[in-house]
Amino acid sequence: MDGIIPVYKERGMTSTDCVFKCRKIFKMRRIGHSGTLDPNVDGVLPICVGKATKVVNYLMDSGKIYIGEITLGFATTTEDLDGEVVEEKQLSQPFTTEEINDKMGELTGDLIQIPPMYSAIKVKGRRLYDYARAGDAVERPKRNIHIDYFKQTKKPIFDHEKGYQKIFFEVGCGKGTYIRTLAVDLGKKLGVPAVMSDLSRLSSGGFTIGQAVKLEDLKKAAENGVLDSKLYPTDYALTKFFHVELNEKQWLTVKNGGFLFPSEVGVEENKIVLMFEDKARCIYRYNEEKKRYQPEQMIDLN
Repeated sequence: MDGIIPVYKERGMTSTDCVFKCRKIFKMRRIGHSGTLDPNVDGVLPICVGKATKVVNYLMDSGKIYIGEITLGFATTTEDLDGEVVEEKQLSQPFTTEEINDKMGELTGDLIQIPPMYSAIKVKGRRLYDYARAGDAVERPKRNIHIDYFKQTKKPIFDHEKGYQKIFFEVGCGKGTYIRTLAVDLGKKLGVPAVMSDLSRLSSGGFTIGQAVKLEDLKKAAENGVLDSKLYPTDYALTKFFHVELNEKQWLTVKNGGFLFPSEVGVEENKIVLMFEDKARCIYRYNEEKKRYQPEQMIDLN
């Protein structure tokens, strides 16, 4: 069984938990996810099954959409509500919608982001959260990210008693973006500590929240023998690339890892998906120096 399923990850479980449960449901080990969601975040988590695991990176390259809440007035060790408060500064008055919009606008486009200490990024073979838990100092790597848009979804709320202000937002972004850090950076732009206080992922890998399937529904589908009906084809992850249907002679060449020339495929694209018998078989990339297409990722050669 091969394909992609947009799982609805509930809060309280890790992305690895979802993979583990899917392995039990599908009764196979070759399963992986395309982009971690923190335990306190819910939403769309594309899961690749069987040969579709070979396109995980292409799914991760797709944009993501989140909605959530940022609280101004305090900061935590983890940049969300799971951590300990490390800074607090009560607001004497709320920021205006215009002030917030202006600073949000400064956090769009191509940016450099420093990921949170409590994250799974590896530095010198160790996860950052391992350094954080051990109290060890380490320089965090800077990352290039892209924010398509960052906007408010409704009017902010000001808590006069606590001196906190809640901002409700939606963000469209590229891979590698930490929304927790984006929340903290917005606070820095406004001159106050901030924390991401709520988050849900609405879209990932081309899948929307409306397509997402709960694990309990997957389990029922397995019990009823209709599990395959929940899978999207592997090609769903590759729709942005130009597709070429191969003839039998070309297919024989491709199966053996051979090269193809632009005149043979009739296109001049950077990457192409090669199809045979209505299945995505592999991804070829164009070698500018040698003026030919060569294998980048083999998917299904059977």
